[in-house]
Amino acid sequence: MAGAPTLYREAYNEQARKLCLLGYTDKELADFFGVCEDTIHEWKKVYPDFSESINKGKDVADGEVAQALYHRALGYSHPEDDIRTVSNVGGGSEIVITPTIKHYPPDTAAAFIWLKNRRSKKWKDKQIIEHEGNITLSNALDEARKRAGIDT
Repeated sequence: MAGAPTLYREAYNEQARKLCLLGYTDKELADFFGVCEDTIHEWKKVYPDFSESINKGKDVADGEVAQALYHRALGYSHPEDDIRTVSNVGGGSEIVITPTIKHYPPDTAAAFIWLKNRRSKKWKDKQIIEHEGNITLSNALDEARKRAGIDT
């Protein structure tokens, strides 16, 4: 007994790649193609070209974001034209274009995100609290009540 015919079409490969370049997740791909997310996972198993297209799109998009984050973390400069309208003595005006260099300082939040992901052992958000002695939940609650002035 055969299952229902697949909704998959070979043209979906290129469409999926382009959507992944835009940042689509598998869930969003499923919504776009009008199927459930499990179907997208099945198509990736059954149709290697579909899976490869999705991976190519995601890899390129992730790489571009990583590069932009890296530049933002370090700070960067780029050429930029300053365009202004300048009034003439005779009452007219002219457009003046002045080449400049636009500078962006390093962004500490971007640097932290980069380090947290690339050097997670040294830059994680996890706090480790060391304690000496023997604490039970009951003792901790009693201490908290005392500090709050609550009689037990």
